[in-house]
Amino acid sequence: MARTRRLTRTTLASAVGSALEWYDFSLYGTAAALVLPKVFFPGDGATAGTLASLATFAVGFFARPVGGIVIGLLGDRFGRRQMLFVTLLLMAASSVLIGCLPSYGQVGVAAPALLVVLRVFQGLGAGGEYAGAMLLSAEHAEKGSRGFHASIPSVGNAFGSVIATGIFFLFQQTLSEHAFLAWGWRVPFLLSVVLAAAGYLIRRKVEDSPEFTAAVRTKGVVRGRFPEMLRLSGRRVPFAMLMSIAPNVLTYLPSVYALTYLSKTVGVSGWIGLVGIIIANMIKFVTIPTAGRLADRIGGRRVMIIGSVAGAILLYPFFAMLDTGTPVVVWAALVMIFTLCCDMTLASQAAMLSGLFDVRVRYTAVTFSREITGAVVGGTIPFVAAALTSAGDGRPWLVCVCCGVLCALGVVGTACLPEDRRSADTAPAALVA
Repeated sequence: MARTRRLTRTTLASAVGSALEWYDFSLYGTAAALVLPKVFFPGDGATAGTLASLATFAVGFFARPVGGIVIGLLGDRFGRRQMLFVTLLLMAASSVLIGCLPSYGQVGVAAPALLVVLRVFQGLGAGGEYAGAMLLSAEHAEKGSRGFHASIPSVGNAFGSVIATGIFFLFQQTLSEHAFLAWGWRVPFLLSVVLAAAGYLIRRKVEDSPEFTAAVRTKGVVRGRFPEMLRLSGRRVPFAMLMSIAPNVLTYLPSVYALTYLSKTVGVSGWIGLVGIIIANMIKFVTIPTAGRLADRIGGRRVMIIGSVAGAILLYPFFAMLDTGTPVVVWAALVMIFTLCCDMTLASQAAMLSGLFDVRVRYTAVTFSREITGAVVGGTIPFVAAALTSAGDGRPWLVCVCCGVLCALGVVGTACLPEDRRSADTAPAALVA
């Protein structure tokens, strides 16, 4: 019974912190597509302003590997729990300050410059948050259930996204356009402090990873952790980086770029895409844990390949459904890619990454593998997709080809990794020093 209570509290604590991460990142992605071009880049024209705003979205992703590696190194020395308090502070403080920024009309180019700086700090915190939350949850799990528990922080991601999109939608619909652009968009950013406080209170009562603590007690802390991580991890890091491509494509293409596509190319009202994102994220409360259970039963590698291949095949139908502009069809398209396909890759990624590496260098290895791919692929997908759509005269076929190839690369990387059912419950014997 004590074990069950501890496990439940740990998993909840992991999910709440991830909810803050995704609240902030989803909120910024939504704002970057619909608001920030008008507030911080008003003189650049519609297309240029949108591209500039999406570029600031990408900046946060390029900061994530730096934050992830630094926090990962510290987490492999001092434990997962302590670092998760640091990430909470960085994420919340950055988001609140974004909500306080003056507009371009008030201070000129200083406004977008400050936005970029705060986006960098937001990325530094996010770089270590999800990996730490995932590992803390997975390393408390019983054998045979690591995939399920490792996937729960992704449910927190969905919860944070639902809250962010819902609050953004509420203010957008209830305020006049002038009031929303003047101050309404700021309120959701300021509310980040609420989730941060909840995450802090819950995480105070959580113990650090018993698996990590036991490994350090018996074998000691690894010295020279980054070179040692590369030595112990062998060929797994580059293939883990490739494996992480599909989750990034299937997350940020529908959740960020689709909003821009619906608004700028299809020409429908912004509420259609926002409601679709809310619906898709609410369904994730069921589909992510289900995919995690499936990873425990048949192996994360199979689930990852199925989700990646399905996503690549369904990209063109996805855009065809968006082109109808019909709310129900648009919502079905978002659920198809952002929920069903994406959730198979997210849950299986968590299951596999939590078992691929020696526990003493695992935090560093996971952040390195995941966040570099996130920067290169996830952070640039909205920008690249917007540019490819423009190059295709408003037709998305180039986007479909590009993202299909990326998903195929993810399949190749996944196929080259060991079957996670063997490595998920025990530290890989070949990697232990």
